[in-house]
Amino acid sequence: MKFIHAADIHLDSPLRGLASYEGAPVEEIRNASRRALDNLVELAIENKVDFVLIAGDLYDGDWRDHNTGLFFARQMSELRKADIPAFVIAGNHDAQNVMTKHLPLPDNVRQFGTRKPETFRLEDLGVAIHGQGFPTKAVTDDLTLNYPPVVPGLFNIGLLHTSLTGREGHDNYAPCTVDGLNRLGYDYWALGHVHTRECVQADPPIWFPGNIQGRHIRETGPKGCLMVTVDGSGKPGVEFHELDVLRWEDLIIDATEFRTDVDCTDEFQRRLSISLENAGGRTVALRVSIGGASAIHEALAARPDDFRAAVHTVANDYGGGRVWVEKVKVLTRPVADTPATDTTDAMSELLRVVESLAADEAALLELAGEFEPLASKLPPEFRDGADALPFMDTKYLAEVLGQVYPMLNARLRRVEAQS
Repeated sequence: MKFIHAADIHLDSPLRGLASYEGAPVEEIRNASRRALDNLVELAIENKVDFVLIAGDLYDGDWRDHNTGLFFARQMSELRKADIPAFVIAGNHDAQNVMTKHLPLPDNVRQFGTRKPETFRLEDLGVAIHGQGFPTKAVTDDLTLNYPPVVPGLFNIGLLHTSLTGREGHDNYAPCTVDGLNRLGYDYWALGHVHTRECVQADPPIWFPGNIQGRHIRETGPKGCLMVTVDGSGKPGVEFHELDVLRWEDLIIDATEFRTDVDCTDEFQRRLSISLENAGGRTVALRVSIGGASAIHEALAARPDDFRAAVHTVANDYGGGRVWVEKVKVLTRPVADTPATDTTDAMSELLRVVESLAADEAALLELAGEFEPLASKLPPEFRDGADALPFMDTKYLAEVLGQVYPMLNARLRRVEAQS
């Protein structure tokens, strides 16, 4: 027996302001979730799987029109032609969607109820699939408390949308414990909700497959589904398959040993080559950060736009049209603190003020308060989205302050030289 375990498709997930980014491959990103679902269906048909499991968040809230649902229905029709059923539970995002209640789906799609757990049996395969969807967006109860006992003689699968005991970056919905899952005695737990692939337990397997397509810079690396093969003894083997069509990567460069600007661009070029090779022909969306205590800190901080321009140039020259640089961040720091002994020098006084503020937690919190009026006026994607500006994060503010002195120093020196 062979089946696919997928979750968190978030079909037609919105761009969340990405269209405003210069050079963003908007259409490619807009269609990425659909193309990833295409790949899932193609994988299922090519491998002649017995069924497909979707562990919640098929959609991403309400659709703008019915095209999203119709696209999914067409993909399920392709599975139907191959005699492959799909078993689907509603996640927290699906529960927000009103249109799904009125969209008929092909009869090979089996949707679990939301009032209580249900069981679908595939007698010819010797399988029992237990599951329950979300009736509302915010489910805070442990749904597994009402899941049924194992069906003797069958391979029992639990289908569940959950945060388990909690996962960073995800709402604590349908919380439960590994011990609670094990007490039910199922042979495989197909989980959803967490977008990072994770083997929670190897035996019996408890898995989050992650989402099938990264949507922003917090969802980096290969994305896809799990192919589960059950041998004659009933032991499941799990294999990951990539489905994504666009790969997000947070590329971090350590400038500790750098002595010149050329070192920066050479290292970026080397790392870019590795990223492109690992992406296997996909478009790569990069965020480039350069950090570490470095001898070139002042030069970088004084002219950050020079480094950003160099990164974009290398990406254009060597990316072959497959690279989009989403953002470039300069986060280096001095190798050692610069002594400010001359109390009559204005720049020394500025340095002392900046260093004192960066080291004072209370002062940083007070500074954060100054940004609150500005933060309240920002678009939603810059307040709560993947690219939210963490004004209340004192560590972030301290990093920004580390860039202030060299930048101002260089600019003031240029003004002085021109006067």
